[in-house]
Amino acid sequence: MTTGSPVTTTETPKPFRRGRSVPETGALIVVLIGMCVFFTVQSEYFLTGQNITNILVSASVIGIVAAPATLLLVSANFDLSVASGAALIGVVMAWGAAEYGIPQAILLCIVTGILIGVVNGFSVTVIGINALITTLAMLAILRGLAQVIAGGQTLLLPDFGGIGNARPLFDIPAPVFIFIGVMIVSSLVMRYTIYGRSMYAIGANPVAARLAGIKTKRAIFTGFILSGLAVVLGGLILVSQLGAASPQAATGLELTVVTAVILGGASLAGGRGSILGTLLGVMILGVMNNGMTLMNIDSFWQQVAQGCLLLFAVGFDQLRLRLTGKST
Repeated sequence: MTTGSPVTTTETPKPFRRGRSVPETGALIVVLIGMCVFFTVQSEYFLTGQNITNILVSASVIGIVAAPATLLLVSANFDLSVASGAALIGVVMAWGAAEYGIPQAILLCIVTGILIGVVNGFSVTVIGINALITTLAMLAILRGLAQVIAGGQTLLLPDFGGIGNARPLFDIPAPVFIFIGVMIVSSLVMRYTIYGRSMYAIGANPVAARLAGIKTKRAIFTGFILSGLAVVLGGLILVSQLGAASPQAATGLELTVVTAVILGGASLAGGRGSILGTLLGVMILGVMNNGMTLMNIDSFWQQVAQGCLLLFAVGFDQLRLRLTGKST
């Protein structure tokens, strides 16, 4: 009688899913169109050229910051320090311009943004602190530094209006072109580069990604640096538009960015998300806020609506994870 060795089976890892499915993308488009139709009926000013431009401009900073946020979330990481970072960048720009001049101040802002990304990335990938705790701590630290540098006051920056107010082509503001450019480049990176595919793989199965030879820590570290650079761009646009820097600027931006990214289909569990979905999420939020403003609905109710959207998006994501057998 012979005894066979125990049969061992290896479970083949499920392939990660990049982007959104066509039905879900279609559903977002239908929601966006439906909101546009509703607000058009409610206000005669909604579909005017000026108002459409206002929507795109207001969505620009959100979209610019949301692009690398999507990249981070598909790797199951996120950055909640973006709002405080944008405020700090504005304050550094105004202070640096007064002390050293605008070119030197811009360089100082870039260095500041990279340092923010380095601190976040180092804390998460090297020290091993959870991304939520790391970026929440940085949220407080950066906002506090902005207050210290500004002395709790608003700093004026009257001679830096180009990036935020210039209309280089077809009378369209420069932030809109920057927004579109960031979205296109980010989409190409996520869909067609080794780095983008690596971030999807890390989010879907970090152990398998590491065994496949992907330098997971380096990839995530790079994602945080890209987020810091996006914060620089967003902060410079904000301070340019306002002509002044406030340490309280961009309050709530992190919630808006997270809402847009998750509403666009990125999963908190990682391995899923797309720039197209994030773009649709950003535009839905922009249209909703603009339409509610035209209807004279108080801004507090706009925050309630945004919070409800975030709960809906996260709830739908959790339901989808349960149905597919992957729970967090």
